[in-house]
Amino acid sequence: MNQKERMLKGLPYKAWLDGLPEEQLENKKRIYEYNLLKPDETEAIEKALRNILGDAGKNVHMLAPFHCDYGKNIEVGDNFWANFNCVILDVAKVRIGNNVMFGPNVSLFTAGHPVHPESRNSGYEYGMEIHIGNNVWIGGNTVVNPGVRIGDNAVIGSGSVVTRDIPDNVIAAGNPCRVLRPITAEDRHYYFRNKQFDVKDY
Repeated sequence: MNQKERMLKGLPYKAWLDGLPEEQLENKKRIYEYNLLKPDETEAIEKALRNILGDAGKNVHMLAPFHCDYGKNIEVGDNFWANFNCVILDVAKVRIGNNVMFGPNVSLFTAGHPVHPESRNSGYEYGMEIHIGNNVWIGGNTVVNPGVRIGDNAVIGSGSVVTRDIPDNVIAAGNPCRVLRPITAEDRHYYFRNKQFDVKDY
């Protein structure tokens, strides 16, 4: 088993072997070109983004600048929106569902290092997959750590550090991120805190 295979299986691996630096360099070139495109070059932006990502559904938008390690380990569903400064360290798979929104400065980190200094100094690192369900909103300046699963319909508050799995249909926030309350049918009538919609088409 080579180092890339070990990386994708969640095993300890060495990032400077078996063509991994060359793959990263090729992706850095794609990222560089993507981040320099003009905002009105919409067709070129979509083409460049699809050339970076491993799989992407319909209506996928990531505002520049965007950064990732390999790109091809990222799978995104339909109707995805990532605001400015999204960072995805995709040494393991990152799977994102349909109708997902990221605020600015959201970071997904599949990459990690051993805790013990001697193990860490050996050069071995690891990657653990991140899974984000459907209809998820992740607020700005949030960090999602390796191995985390965020359930369908969840809302993650701004500035959170998500170190553990988050279930379906909840609002969660904090450092470390924790469930605050469930999302209920009553929430449908409010657009912000106690402010009710003044329109009928929501």
